[in-house]
Amino acid sequence: MARFSDKESQFGGSQSFRAADEEQRGLLSDRSTPGTYGEGRAHFQNTEYEEETNLVLSGRSAAEVTFTDKTKRSFIHRHRGVIGVLLVLVTSAVVGVAIYYGVNTAEESKESDIGPTSLPITAPAPTCGEPVPSSDRVDCYPHTDRLATEPMCTARGCCWDESAPVRGGGAVGVPACYYPRYTPYQLAAHHQYPGFERYVLMLVREYGGISPYPDPAELVYVDVYQQTESRLRVKISTPDDNRYEVPLNLYDGVRDPSSPENRYTFSHHLKQPDSLDLFTFTVQRRGDGSERTIFNSSAGPLIFTNQFMQLTAKLPSPYVYGLGEHVDNLLHSVNWTQLTLFSRDTFPDDRKPSEDLYGVHPVYMNIESDGKAHGVLLLNSNAMDVILSPSPAITYRTTGGVLDFYFFMGPTPDQVVQQYTQLVGKPFMPAYWALGFHLCRWGYETSNHTKEVVERMRAAEMPYDVQWNDIDYMADHEDFTYDEERYGGLPQLVENLHRHGQRYVMIVDPGIANRTTNKWYANGLAMNIFIKDHNGVKPIIGKVWPDTTAFPDFTHDLSTLYWTTALQDFHADINFDGIWIDMNEPSNFVDGSVDGCPQSPLNTPPYVPAALDNLIYRKTLCMTARQATSTHYNLHSLYGHTEAVATMSALTDIREKRGIVISRSTFSGSGNHTGHWLGDNASEWPDMAESIPGMLDFSIFGIPLVGADICGFRGNSTEKLCMRWMQLGSFYPFSRNHNILGAEAQDPAAPRFSEAFRNSTRSALLMRYRLLPYLYTLFFMAATRGSSVARPLFFEYPTDINTLANHRQFLWGSDLLISPVLTEDAVTVDAYFPGGTWYDLRTGEAVVSNGTTKTVNAPLDIIPLHIREGAILPTQEPNVTTNSSRMNPFGVMVAVGEDGRAFGQLYFDDGETLKWYSGKSYTLVNFTFLSEPEMQLRSSIVHQGYHGANTLLIRDFTFYGTMVKESMNVTVHIDDDRLPSQYVTVDPANNVLRITVPTTEQYRQPISQAFVLSIGVEEEDLFL
Repeated sequence: MARFSDKESQFGGSQSFRAADEEQRGLLSDRSTPGTYGEGRAHFQNTEYEEETNLVLSGRSAAEVTFTDKTKRSFIHRHRGVIGVLLVLVTSAVVGVAIYYGVNTAEESKESDIGPTSLPITAPAPTCGEPVPSSDRVDCYPHTDRLATEPMCTARGCCWDESAPVRGGGAVGVPACYYPRYTPYQLAAHHQYPGFERYVLMLVREYGGISPYPDPAELVYVDVYQQTESRLRVKISTPDDNRYEVPLNLYDGVRDPSSPENRYTFSHHLKQPDSLDLFTFTVQRRGDGSERTIFNSSAGPLIFTNQFMQLTAKLPSPYVYGLGEHVDNLLHSVNWTQLTLFSRDTFPDDRKPSEDLYGVHPVYMNIESDGKAHGVLLLNSNAMDVILSPSPAITYRTTGGVLDFYFFMGPTPDQVVQQYTQLVGKPFMPAYWALGFHLCRWGYETSNHTKEVVERMRAAEMPYDVQWNDIDYMADHEDFTYDEERYGGLPQLVENLHRHGQRYVMIVDPGIANRTTNKWYANGLAMNIFIKDHNGVKPIIGKVWPDTTAFPDFTHDLSTLYWTTALQDFHADINFDGIWIDMNEPSNFVDGSVDGCPQSPLNTPPYVPAALDNLIYRKTLCMTARQATSTHYNLHSLYGHTEAVATMSALTDIREKRGIVISRSTFSGSGNHTGHWLGDNASEWPDMAESIPGMLDFSIFGIPLVGADICGFRGNSTEKLCMRWMQLGSFYPFSRNHNILGAEAQDPAAPRFSEAFRNSTRSALLMRYRLLPYLYTLFFMAATRGSSVARPLFFEYPTDINTLANHRQFLWGSDLLISPVLTEDAVTVDAYFPGGTWYDLRTGEAVVSNGTTKTVNAPLDIIPLHIREGAILPTQEPNVTTNSSRMNPFGVMVAVGEDGRAFGQLYFDDGETLKWYSGKSYTLVNFTFLSEPEMQLRSSIVHQGYHGANTLLIRDFTFYGTMVKESMNVTVHIDDDRLPSQYVTVDPANNVLRITVPTTEQYRQPISQAFVLSIGVEEEDLFL
């Protein structure tokens, strides 16, 4: 993928309506004077280009006015009144107008013609004569700090229903005060850009149009970009170059040459100006046998003011996922669900599903009635509420920036994730060891205490790769230090871990103690990289673990150098392998700063999202704090993301090999730099169950390296809960046990746990390690394609309605079904099996399903695992570390499909090389099983660049779904060499055939070498 440079236009040049918008949006922008709201984007190069383009004024038939790009914007802004009068003089009423994109037929082309449009000088008065149905209403008085009355409502130009229950005060439901079917905007002009696949609409606010919030925009632009055949961008903004936009590094779209036509249609509609119909736009699915509307903005008025924007759209179905980070079901309810998006340090609480948590991901996936999927991203980092209502509809209320929508057309759920990550950045490829088991706690009092835990884990022969430390290790809780009294043995402990093939990760918080003795505070002052107070002169001071602290501004040009230098200095003492970044919402133990916050519309905006206790800076920094590229009001929810970018850059530079960063706060695109854990959960059964939808949400968000604190962070876990949670946690993509200061030890070798607990946990972790080649291959697909790793069942079975709300099971990739025990004392699981045949991973017992729930046995030491028919999974003989496991023989599990076929893939490399893909230092193998014309398992080498693969041997094959009998004469050949019969085992009860490859040189089979394994039997119809 091509990343936009600061000298390249997103669409091939700088011939734009607004040149700044065409340039590199990925730079951290806003070079204008800081400190006030609306500080926007950088002014980029090449903005002086003056190619003439045509701006068509609606209603002027053939008349055109020509502007240069350099003058067009200012002309329209300065002369909007003249343009309005001109339009009134030369136009007449229009019955309807629609602009369609990607349409080629004559009939559709006719509909694309722009007819005359009138622009009234005064707005028609909104009417409530025909009440809006309760399920379609949009709340006109959504404030949390006060209740609406009828006079207050009608003063806003809105309608009042005395019988409706919701009147503000933070409640959500059928609103008493609601918007009429009315909009203050009318179309004034439009422009098509030849060759740029871009269309621009200019809307003018009607004189006298209602605005419930101050400073309404007089001009609004709707920019439509056809970026790829599956990705459409619709940006609603104003002519103000300084208006803030999210400064992400976005990736250019690449069109699929096999799909030359767009999979979407964009249209806008405008009815007669004296009617009360809204200006609307729609996005429709095109092709795939469907012309379904997936987004229709007619559900409510467009509101666009300086600190409040709102847009409501009808959705094609109620099956909505994503919109995080929250503790909620995987499938959101559309029965008046309100979700606040604003990064915040708070405990996950299932009693508060609307409450905002650590990360912000304003993207959703919608499953349509025929199982097709699409996604929508609102690229906006300001505090916002999202409301799902029964229509079904979605309402966005955001407090700044622009309304920058991206539509991803799928049509499969995993393709939606791929298209989304193609834009914001595909997930990073973790080191192989990062997929092993991790252990941590807050409460290792000394380095010797930590060492004791390491040694008892080894003595218990527990699979275990990475030891972590929480803030205990620091001297006075200061970053880049360790306490030389309590943790004097830490350097030696880390080296001991490395000698045993293990790794070390420690926590780093963003708050830098502002003590005169702290050299990293002094260095930060010298480099001027701290976030400033509202005056922009001195650092804003908050309070976190070291007491008073300053906060690095990771949007500052020198911040990554500062961060890298500090971590490099610490690495010279403590040879860490990964970094855990916490408290980066950013969290603050005081509201705003130790000096409070000044009076400002940024600190007390006209609308405060519902879950923020009507105080937007609670437990964080003042919104007036100044950063290099904008105010904290705009950048707050990006803080963790920008820290993750700097941290991964530093880690890579320091170690020159792959590692991991795990961040608490994330944003769209963070998966390109970091993984995530789900925060400070509790040691309770509901928290364990809630970790599954949390994990699956982050698969939608493009952050596949994710997991919860196994056994819970807060409180004391019981043995039974911890046993079941260790089983589930063994199948989190990121698997870490972690708990709080003062709680009882809950590591798998803790003395308080029984031998049965240790045996169960060891078994679950060994199964994880056995399946690591499959998991690593899934991460390869995520890094190269943008695919998900852990998946909801509906990703693979979107037409099966029984999968759409299932958040108690999940898949690894498309082929491994995990059905954990989530209920205390249960020894069975009521597991749903989508249509087809599923094979018990351990026994090979088949479950033949047409889409049914079956009760499967799950004794205390077992988590049910099933392989999907038609799949081939690579495995490896496990050991207690990934280093030692990687040297062991491989296996191949084949689940024969009903059609007698199966397919799988293996990716393998050295586990830590940085240029694993560009340097082509990897091995990629395809496995294919066919039962006709003869039964063969073939491996084909797609790429061989990892030299270590030449010594890694395949030792065993397992075939599920065979109709075998003990009396059958089964012969097996690898290439031309026949295996002795003692290496072939038949399990007729479960129809399983197991083949072990002898260790002699004759049968030596490295994974880097293609082979054909042939199976012969005396009877026909060996396979189902």
